[in-house]
Amino acid sequence: MAQRLAAWTQHTKRSALQDMLELTSGPEYISFGLGLPNAECFPAKQLAVSANEVLLRQSDPLQYAPPAEQLKRQIQLLMRKRGVECSTSQIFLTAGAQQGINLLVRLLLDPGKAVLAEEVTYTGFLQVLEPFQPRMMTVSTDPATGIDVEQVEQVLQTEERPACMYVIPSGHNPLSYTLSREKRQKLAQLAAEYEVPIIEDDPYGFLAYEDIEIPAIKSFQSDWVFYVGSFSKILAPGLRLGWIIANEEIIEKLSIVKEATDINTATLTQQIAANFLQKDEFANHLHHLRQEYRSRRNGMLDQLEAQLGEAGSWTIPSSGLFIWVRFPESINTMELFRESITTEKVTFFPGSVFAVNPSRMASSSIRLNFSFNNHDKIEEGITRLSRLVKRHL
Repeated sequence: MAQRLAAWTQHTKRSALQDMLELTSGPEYISFGLGLPNAECFPAKQLAVSANEVLLRQSDPLQYAPPAEQLKRQIQLLMRKRGVECSTSQIFLTAGAQQGINLLVRLLLDPGKAVLAEEVTYTGFLQVLEPFQPRMMTVSTDPATGIDVEQVEQVLQTEERPACMYVIPSGHNPLSYTLSREKRQKLAQLAAEYEVPIIEDDPYGFLAYEDIEIPAIKSFQSDWVFYVGSFSKILAPGLRLGWIIANEEIIEKLSIVKEATDINTATLTQQIAANFLQKDEFANHLHHLRQEYRSRRNGMLDQLEAQLGEAGSWTIPSSGLFIWVRFPESINTMELFRESITTEKVTFFPGSVFAVNPSRMASSSIRLNFSFNNHDKIEEGITRLSRLVKRHL
């Protein structure tokens, strides 16, 4: 039967994310691998109240229904904090950001066509691309400053026009950088000039830890940027709620593609989220979330400095959930990972998992998540990691 499957499935593999979920289920492990929000920060009691109110009010939440206009109005207000003015007719609800990316790729990409992305990028995007077997156009990127915009322009000038460009401008996964305002403006300008759509993946845009928040790329270009947002990292991933912002004619096409996928986003979770958001409790929740994650980020940075010192270097993320750590090129972090799971029981993602093509920068780097564990586990986990690295050095 396996031989009868589509050709692209013959070479596909389980994602590293799936393997990591199984691997780190035991209590003996400390996981810095998956980009999980912290369950203690979920507004469970408030969501329970909202769920009770929604279900007692009427039975409609348990039925098929059109997208909740009430939720779209709340997203419209949220997007103003990202510098984006949009109408509710430009908001398309999805089952999380991952589905949003998937739907946009299906809408934009013909099999075998080109896609423009950074040399190191989110594995979930690469998974979405697999059935299309695209030609990858990659550009350089830097853990501190992000995507090389000048190189993007050179590619657009000289090569086959890509079907789309994929960018994670805030709290980049995995590199953790936040793109400057100037680079965002330039990317928006290039998208319009060369008529290449940008998929702006922004799950961490509301998790900014500095006083200055940089507007979304979408705020600089309404037509050629498709914004993808999510409640998974800022409310609760179990709700499976996200959204796309695009022009109305694109929304119409997206609705056709989505209907063939899952008919509609879960009515119940839409209404629970809308009920919660309209109570103005979300602002306090988000403020608390930022404070808590900033504290955990700082705790991990302090431990890296104390335990690893000059053995490596790392980013100081101004948003998101990750720290990108670079070691000397003599260290192969895939080998480091294999030894770590058997000896130190601390898990992380080797940088090579995120590399579109073999990359020297990625092969000696790792991605660490700081949101999931408390301070004690962060300290213990970095202590274990430090022992491992020093053995290899």
